[in-house]
Amino acid sequence: MKVIIKKPLLTEKATNDSELNNRFSFVVDVNANKLEIKKAVEEMYGVTIEKVRTMRYGGGKAKVKYTSKGISYQRTKLWKKAVVQVAEGETIELYDNI
Repeated sequence: MKVIIKKPLLTEKATNDSELNNRFSFVVDVNANKLEIKKAVEEMYGVTIEKVRTMRYGGGKAKVKYTSKGISYQRTKLWKKAVVQVAEGETIELYDNI
């Protein structure tokens, strides 16, 4: 069984979005689609999801590092963010597990 939701994304922008618009951000598996993300969040937190938005970051941008051993070429890590909108009147308590 693959893990779809890796962790909640707790940034200033994501926290503001959750307080004002009832939207929560998560770092998810790169290969997960919107239906899998919706099902996983509903099972994990027991809420109703209205909308799921996904964004892919990194993955392919070349970086060059100058080290004492010479020049090192690397690519940035690919990761995916999902923003889920919870139904009106429901909320997800992200800080309970900390």
